[in-house]
Amino acid sequence: MKATTIGLAVLILVVSGCKPKQESATSLNEMIWGQEGDRVINLYTLTNKNGMEVKITNFGGIITSVKVPDKNGAIENVVLGFDSLKTYQAGHPYFGSLVGRYGNRIAKGKFVLNDTTYTLAVNNGENHLHGGIKGFDKQVFSLDTAYSSRDSVVLALSYLSKDMEEGYPGNLMVKVRYVLTGNNEIKIGYEAETDKTTVLNLTNHSYFNLTGCRENVLNHEVVLLADSITPTDTTLIPTGVLAPVAGTPFDFTSAHAIGERIAEVPGGYDINYKLRNSSGHLVKATEVYEPVSGRVLETFTTQPGIQLYTGNFLDGSLTGFDRVRYEKYYGFCLETQHFPDSPNKPLFPTTVLRPGERYRHLTVYRFSVRP
Repeated sequence: MKATTIGLAVLILVVSGCKPKQESATSLNEMIWGQEGDRVINLYTLTNKNGMEVKITNFGGIITSVKVPDKNGAIENVVLGFDSLKTYQAGHPYFGSLVGRYGNRIAKGKFVLNDTTYTLAVNNGENHLHGGIKGFDKQVFSLDTAYSSRDSVVLALSYLSKDMEEGYPGNLMVKVRYVLTGNNEIKIGYEAETDKTTVLNLTNHSYFNLTGCRENVLNHEVVLLADSITPTDTTLIPTGVLAPVAGTPFDFTSAHAIGERIAEVPGGYDINYKLRNSSGHLVKATEVYEPVSGRVLETFTTQPGIQLYTGNFLDGSLTGFDRVRYEKYYGFCLETQHFPDSPNKPLFPTTVLRPGERYRHLTVYRFSVRP
C-alpha cells in the first residue's frame, strides 16, 4: 500500500548550552486503504504532539480509531471499529460514521416542505433512519485539505449530495473538518449549502468505550447537562413533547454509572436530550468518566440536542480490533444533533436549510485523565 507522511518536528534549543532537544511532532499520514467502485479509499492517521492518534477514512467520513492514554500513560483505542475497509463495506451499525442527510429518525419516511410531500427510504421498521439506504456513512468523500501544524492536525472532506438523493431535495454541498488539537480534542466542524430548500441534521456516530474496549461500558459515569428529553413511542419517534428527567433513570444532571439504572429503561438508553444550550454557541454538554482507566471524555457542541445510545442492538456478531466481540452495551454514543423527526414536529427547533443560507455546527470531543 502507498503511504505518505507530512510531519512537523519542533526543535528547542536550550540557551544554557545543552544539546538541542526534540519534542514529539504532529503528523498526518495518508494510506491507500482500498476501493469503492472506481473510487480510491484512503485512511488518514492524525497524530498530535502528545501521541494521541485518530484514524479517519474518506469512506463515510468514518473515524475508525481513537487512541488516547489512561491515567498510567497506556495508550489504547477507545472507539469501536474495524481494521479492514471490507468490514465497513459489508455493513455495520454506523461505527464512527458521518451521518446524513438526516441523523436519527423521520417518522414513516415522510415530511412536508413548502407544500410538497417528500418520501424517503424506510429502513428502520416503518421509519427512515440516518439518511436512508445509502446515507453519507456509505458515500465516498473528496479530500479538501490535509496538513499538520505546530499544535494541530487538520483533515477536511467534502461531498456533493445530488438533488433527490435518498429522496431529499436540493443539491447539497457538505464539508466536514476534523481537527486534532494539542489539547487532545477532536473538533468536528460541519458546513453545508443547498440550491433548493431542504432539511439537514448531520452528526458523528462514534461508539466510545473508555476502558480501551476491554469490557462493556456499564461502569462509565455520565454527567449530561440536560433537564429534559424528547420521549418516544414504541418505534423511537418523539411524541412531540418534552419530559423532565428529574426523578427518572434518564437524569444524569449529576454523575451516575450507565449501568446503575439501565434495567429501568426497557432495551437500554436510546433517547434525545434537550440540552441547556439554546444560544447556538459552543457549550459543554456531557462529561463521562471511566474510573479504572481514569479516562475522561467531555463533549461540547453548538447543537440543541444529543442522543445517548448505549449499544443496545450490539449482539456479539461483529468482531473488532484485537478480535474483540462487540456485545450489548459495549459502546456508548453521544450524537450531537437537532431533534429526531423535527421536519414533522413544528414545535422542535427547525432543521430547514434554504438557498443562500449556510448550515454550520461544531462538536468537540475532549479527552483527559483523572489520577
